[in-house]
Amino acid sequence: MPTFKKEEMRFRISESAVTGAKFVLERAMDLDVGVNGLQSYSLEPTDNFILKLHNQLDGSKKVEMLLQKHLDRETEDHITLTLTARDGGEPQLSGTMRVEISVLDANDNAPVFTQETYKVTVMETAPRGTILSIVSAIDADEGSNGKVVYSITNTLDDVPNLFQIVEESGVVSLIGNLDYEKTQRYEIHVQASDDGGLTDSCKIIVEVTDTNDNEPSINIMSKTKSVTENSKAGTVITIINVQDSDSGDNGNVDCSIEGNMPFLIKATSKKFYSLVTDSDLDRELASDYNITVTCSDKGVQPLSSSVTIALEISDVNDNPPVFERSLYEAYILENNTPGFSIFTVKAADADWNQNARVSYILEDSSINGVPVSSYVSVSADSGVIHAVRSFDYEQIKDFQFRIKAQDGGSPPLSSNVTVKILIQDQNDNPPQVLYPVQTGGSMVAEMVPRSADVGYLVTKVVAVDVDSGQNAWLSYKLQKATDRALFEVGLQNGEIRTIRQVTDKDAVKQRLTVIVEDNGQPSRSATVIVNVAVADSFPEVMSEFTDFPQDKEYNDNLTFYLVLALAVVSFLFITCLVVIISVKIYRWRQSRILYHSNLPVIPYYPPRYSDTLGTGTLPHVYNYEVCRTTDSRKSDSKFGRADNQNMLIMDPSSTGTMQRMQSQKSILDEPDSPLE
Repeated sequence: MPTFKKEEMRFRISESAVTGAKFVLERAMDLDVGVNGLQSYSLEPTDNFILKLHNQLDGSKKVEMLLQKHLDRETEDHITLTLTARDGGEPQLSGTMRVEISVLDANDNAPVFTQETYKVTVMETAPRGTILSIVSAIDADEGSNGKVVYSITNTLDDVPNLFQIVEESGVVSLIGNLDYEKTQRYEIHVQASDDGGLTDSCKIIVEVTDTNDNEPSINIMSKTKSVTENSKAGTVITIINVQDSDSGDNGNVDCSIEGNMPFLIKATSKKFYSLVTDSDLDRELASDYNITVTCSDKGVQPLSSSVTIALEISDVNDNPPVFERSLYEAYILENNTPGFSIFTVKAADADWNQNARVSYILEDSSINGVPVSSYVSVSADSGVIHAVRSFDYEQIKDFQFRIKAQDGGSPPLSSNVTVKILIQDQNDNPPQVLYPVQTGGSMVAEMVPRSADVGYLVTKVVAVDVDSGQNAWLSYKLQKATDRALFEVGLQNGEIRTIRQVTDKDAVKQRLTVIVEDNGQPSRSATVIVNVAVADSFPEVMSEFTDFPQDKEYNDNLTFYLVLALAVVSFLFITCLVVIISVKIYRWRQSRILYHSNLPVIPYYPPRYSDTLGTGTLPHVYNYEVCRTTDSRKSDSKFGRADNQNMLIMDPSSTGTMQRMQSQKSILDEPDSPLE
């Protein structure tokens, strides 16, 4: 049932009170809640006043009485009203309070507060006597009608026990102890009234703040020292526990990470937080992190604490080698030496250690059907490309191949690049004369009629150079001529023309030597001999050219080789003759020495012999080796003759001995023998 604390309220209202003047009435109190609680107010009668309700933050309603019709003290100097409070229950209960109004005379200005709401913040530890605020109301009346008195109208809460207001000055101060954990907010309703009974009201909102005197405490529950760079987002790095002994916001902790890092701190349960990866990691951008986790409470003056977590990012082979260029071009002069270093390719790998170790491989391919490895090679460690062979620009002008850079990861990653080698020409080929054709044995001549005018085209020397560029630019010059005043050669086209009119005095046989030079450095050249016949008819030419000497250089060379061959043959003949004579003289001297020697004769029996008759020791075939001294010429040597000439030789090897014996016998029997 709604009830009022007072049975009646008395008001003194001036008759000059303006329409709309407000008078705060006491609020009713109902112990029931919900629908059974206080629902409405009504004021009766409503001739001069009406009731106005204001909803408050605490759910209650502020009850005001508004003047809707001017008062007239002469007609009615006292008004009695009944304020009724009703609930919403069944049956509906109500409570009443009398409102006694005394109408005063001539005070027609009510006090007015400078602001309707005052806001004050005070700490829970504020001492008693602390001034919270000063309210002010202005009354335009003079004398006693302009004197304002302040009062606190709260009746249903602890405000009158905690706060007080000085009636004359409007100073609001603390008279009790505040407790943030019990009440964090107060509303003080203040009324200003003058002596004429006019009033105004305002409210003071007091916010009580907690005293934050404890900083959060961080405890690391688990920790990972390293994580791979390919870890997925959400991978847990560290779990921490945070404690704060304060209450409310002072004990409510938020944790954050300093700096822009790919990590996130999130609460997993009450007072527990997890440090996890928030995005993809890349060791190539950052190989390690020092993660500072800061936990702060929500106090007015927040306290915080921090902890630093060191984390290393381990490498994963996720980056292939990258070449410095997408296409390499290199130049090399032809006729290079095999093994020549052409240039170097370079690839970098952003990974680390073994994953960043790059090896260079020449990919298999062919150039004109020949393996590329027979042209170039590449160093696996340095990427230096070497020429395997000597290049010839006239055979190949350029070629390309691919090189693969492969790291040492598992599995390995690789990338390719195209290398183009351009061979530069050198002036290594002399010009080649195509016309006129130079023959060794036959003679070719160009005919010029004697009626030829100036500029007559005799012939054209045609030459080519297999080199390229300026090395193949050819120029023609007349080196020798029978009559230089008769012919000239075009510098660029090689055309031989007459430079004057041909006369009868000009010789029929004209010999021109043209030199062809290229434009290389140094230049190379070739010469050609052009025979020109100045005649009007072919028989005339034949008669003149029948004894035309062949190429002098060719004849000179032929003569030289013939003379050289004759000299060699003569030398060999004389040498053989001297050797033969020397051998003859040597043999003659040896025979003379043997004739004058006096050495004893030593018989020699051959290992095989046969008996002629098979009867005994005689007759035998004997063989003697005769040695004489220088004085042995005076002695005689006689050899026995075999009695039987028909001897049978059994051993074929004895034949030579027998023949020598017969020969020696014949020599000794000759009267002219040198042994005698």
